[in-house]
Amino acid sequence: MNGRSSGAALLIAAVCLFGSLASAQEPGAGADAAISPPAADAPLKAIDQEVQDLKSEVLALNRDLFILEEELLFPANTQVTVFLSFDVGTYFALDGVELEVDGKQVASHLYTQREVDALVRGGVQKLFVGNLRAGEHELVARFTGKGPHGRDYRRGTTLEFEKGLGTRYVELQIHDSERKQQPEFVARVWE
Repeated sequence: MNGRSSGAALLIAAVCLFGSLASAQEPGAGADAAISPPAADAPLKAIDQEVQDLKSEVLALNRDLFILEEELLFPANTQVTVFLSFDVGTYFALDGVELEVDGKQVASHLYTQREVDALVRGGVQKLFVGNLRAGEHELVARFTGKGPHGRDYRRGTTLEFEKGLGTRYVELQIHDSERKQQPEFVARVWE
């Protein structure tokens, strides 16, 4: 053999060796093809799990921020909450309510038929949440709607109450008076 033919044989052997190594490293080659897809899914599952964990942490953080915001905006020692409820509702169809505290309008709401149905079925609406300093306060609620015999009806009720330390809850209730055949509007403080 001369030097030229031995160099060519060496080059052919090197190409064959690199070709066999390259085919052995291809992802779809041979027995490795069946094993490689699960190995490729493992990082995706880990990333998906990390995303789910982050979502859970964000939801928990959002809940904590909401609670903190509520505590900062409406501290328990100054908080007043007003609820509206119905008892029966035969003599009155509610259209709207306006709420004043110490001469200032703090809430108003116009009701859909669906909301009125929910109240008649026993639902309770949180009408107002606010802060009041300790002392005497006056609450005035005005109700509009249809009264007995389909007549337009506008009635109000007034409540004077003492706001001390701690949260104060007030309930506005519309209930039927069987004796008078009229709706009555009552405001009371929960003890």
